[in-house]
Amino acid sequence: MSKLNPRPKQWKPFTTTCCTVENQTAFGNLSRCRPTRSDFSKGIAELPAFQRLSFSDLSSTSSTKINKEELVHPFGSGLHVFQLSELRAITQNFSNNYLLGEGGFGTVHKGYVDENLRAGLKAQPVAVKLLNIEGLQGHREWLAEVIFLGQLRHSHLVKLIGYCSEAEERLLVYEFMPKGSLENHLFKRISVSLAWGTRLKIAIGAAKGVAFLHGTEKPVIYRDFKTSNVLLDSDFTAKLSDFGLAKMGPEGSETHVTTRVMGTYGYAAPEYVNTGHLTTKSDVYSFGVVLLELLTGRRAVEKARPKLEQNLVEFAKPYLTSSRRLRCIMDPKLAGQYSVKGAREVASLALKCVSLNPKDRPRMSTVVEVLDRLQNLRDMAVSCGQWSPATPKTRGVNGGNVKGRRESRAGGYWRASPIAPSRQS
Repeated sequence: MSKLNPRPKQWKPFTTTCCTVENQTAFGNLSRCRPTRSDFSKGIAELPAFQRLSFSDLSSTSSTKINKEELVHPFGSGLHVFQLSELRAITQNFSNNYLLGEGGFGTVHKGYVDENLRAGLKAQPVAVKLLNIEGLQGHREWLAEVIFLGQLRHSHLVKLIGYCSEAEERLLVYEFMPKGSLENHLFKRISVSLAWGTRLKIAIGAAKGVAFLHGTEKPVIYRDFKTSNVLLDSDFTAKLSDFGLAKMGPEGSETHVTTRVMGTYGYAAPEYVNTGHLTTKSDVYSFGVVLLELLTGRRAVEKARPKLEQNLVEFAKPYLTSSRRLRCIMDPKLAGQYSVKGAREVASLALKCVSLNPKDRPRMSTVVEVLDRLQNLRDMAVSCGQWSPATPKTRGVNGGNVKGRRESRAGGYWRASPIAPSRQS
């Protein structure tokens, strides 16, 4: 999926204003200033200077250059500082055989640490994220992850074990999540379909993670909630990962934070895309999109589909208000093994979450309460006569069974007209 990012008018040298936006915001891939490795090293303080950074540095600093006067709070007392040679050893020199994934940040490799590597560190598999400083995400995102995950602990946030900052290299070491991402389980053909109860469990866990962020003393806006950032442990407990785009929420009398438009197209809230105004309700919108993905088995944006079906939110909205319509777009891989009432409640909740008016969206604490009530419902569609194997004559728009003519589809593909943010992050 393409990112929503600012694109500078022209390439600029590696300076304190290299990542500002001037007069425009553009869709598509971000072309950031790409410093040489020597410039990158000169622009960043040595490791001891990093170890007393605070959340506020992420809002006030306009580049990767950190001044010692800005150093306030420690990263977190529980983090281990690894040497690059140690991380090379546990990943077989970042071998492709140990590769777990790759993104704008760089690559993620599996490794294994034993109890002899660090005092107090138990033997366990880990995931090592290697920063590509010439990629679309860079040092600033690495710093955000270390600061946020170094100070925030919750059962539904992925655990950051430690980090490495050696010469030009920036790495992060996380707990290993054996089931991978929600994205892989929902959309990869090689995976076994997620059962309805498992989907609910994942949604509840992810919701609790976001609710925790919003409920901290100084609320944190996650800003990039999507299926690929929801990781799953061995029993499908969901944990949020990748805090590179996280922001501190508004303080005092402020109603929003104005920042560069970043995130993933299809998940980002319309008002954020249009104005750069970021609130906790921006995360609620993104969560609603993922609820729709869990219901339908469709991606947030799919260019290969017919034009009126490419944007999931706009396509799905007309189907979310009645059980009869909803079953037309339910994920056919569920084969009717879902709660009719549960699906209806999730659809209603998703519709509220993706409301165009942020004030109409529920708080994440409310989302958790609603989803929690649905876990023990047993009114399966297949046993209630509301699902049967589809035939060409009765197949709905998503493969489900429906009598009569096909339901009308959504009106159109949402296209935002972004404007330049009034203040840079």
